Amino acid sequence: MRARLAPSVAGGDELPIPARAARSRRPPARRSAGARPGLKIHNKTFQRLGCRLRQSLISCRAFDEDSIDIPSLDDWGGSEGTSGYMISSSDGEDSDSEMILNPSNDMDVPKYKVSTNDALTITAHRFALIGRRRRKRRIKHGILNNMGLITFMTTFILLLDWCAWRIVRLPLPQFHLTRPFFMSAVIASCIGYIFVPLLDSFNIYQILRKEGPVKHYLKKRAPTMGGLFFVPVGIAVAQAIAGFSSTEVTAANVATLAFAAIGFIDDNLTLVKNRNHGLSAWLKLLLEVVVATSFALWLDCTRISSPYGMKKLVPLPAPLGIVCLGKFYSLLTSFCFVSMGNGIDLTEGLDGLAGGVSALAFIAMSVVVLPICPDLSIFGASMAGACVGFLLHNRYKASVFMGDTGSLALGGALAAMAACTGMFLPLFISSGVFVVEAFFVILQVSQFEATKYLRGYGDRIFQMAPLHHHLELRGFKKPIIVAGAYLLSSVLSLFAGYVGLISA
Repeated sequence: MRARLAPSVAGGDELPIPARAARSRRPPARRSAGARPGLKIHNKTFQRLGCRLRQSLISCRAFDEDSIDIPSLDDWGGSEGTSGYMISSSDGEDSDSEMILNPSNDMDVPKYKVSTNDALTITAHRFALIGRRRRKRRIKHGILNNMGLITFMTTFILLLDWCAWRIVRLPLPQFHLTRPFFMSAVIASCIGYIFVPLLDSFNIYQILRKEGPVKHYLKKRAPTMGGLFFVPVGIAVAQAIAGFSSTEVTAANVATLAFAAIGFIDDNLTLVKNRNHGLSAWLKLLLEVVVATSFALWLDCTRISSPYGMKKLVPLPAPLGIVCLGKFYSLLTSFCFVSMGNGIDLTEGLDGLAGGVSALAFIAMSVVVLPICPDLSIFGASMAGACVGFLLHNRYKASVFMGDTGSLALGGALAAMAACTGMFLPLFISSGVFVVEAFFVILQVSQFEATKYLRGYGDRIFQMAPLHHHLELRGFKKPIIVAGAYLLSSVLSLFAGYVGLISA
């Protein structure tokens, strides 16, 4: 917020600052009609937020942006005989106040030269003040969230690799899940340091939603389409470790790339048209259904490894056991692809939210599919590591967003893992945050359309959908919302892993 102090011709009510300064002997100037009382500074040092300004006599008047139209900076900055002084809080991007002082044109203001020693003193004082101010509130909430998430996932994967032979009853390579996880995380994070500035140089910025919270307009725009650098890393590492002989891993990679292509087209149209939406909702849904149906048809015609000897089976906990869905298996596959892709897309509204929850969901699915298809668990661990590498750039405050390119790709990858193994129930449990976000949107839209049809005007249940925007408008801080989502998703992932293991 910038406050402007303009020159005043008023000479009436005077307020000496500081109070101990001697009263000026210069007679007051005449007050023009309609002018407000001014503010005079007499022969003392004016100090604000670490900046000291020496001036013999300055008459100024503070304008309220709500009470008077403020001209642009170019109008009053170009007037002859006027020199301006800008005083800022030096808080970087969080600076919320700036003040500009202009000496009055009709008053003789003596000119002073600032010596080198004074300038060095002012600079040193400013740097010292910056350190004190930032030390109070430079608590890296994003780093704390990331460190907690990475610590939990690393501990869980190492414990799982240590006792994996008891789960699978087969000899597995050493560090079966840990190796792809850390390889993808390190490679994705390193590539991000090259790719994110490249996106910034091409002005590929996130288009802010007009329906979103007003606070989002105050932050610096961050590049989007981050899925272009971390999704291929997860795919490449999984394919390199599992090999091209694994049919399930190859199919999951193809489905992930197909959904990433849909998101890439949507992001490109959004940037070209410079609006909130690229592809129309119906066309985007149609493309997703086409890809999902094609995957279901391939799954029906291809022989994949399964310990049950039959396909189109859905393992469920006792007493339900294994359920054969028959033709409904293809419908469930298509629904899973579409719902997962759009669920992650809706969740990508806060820094680090979608990437962290997706990483936890991939870890849970890696545990679930381990007894059925160990190669597919490598794919899940690799995608989880790629999400962690992306989180190092997407944490609060985010340097890049994944865009539809990343969110749709992650949804397609999760759905492909469930479709190849029949583990749909653990998928929906581990992706509970995505399910809740999508449910809130559906509930909000249904309420609005129903009340608009019945009453003539739409009524809303929540302040804003999805849920994270509603919580943000209720006063919750963004890092707190993300930390809560991580905690909830961690519990759901553990529960989903347990349900999957007892079902298999």
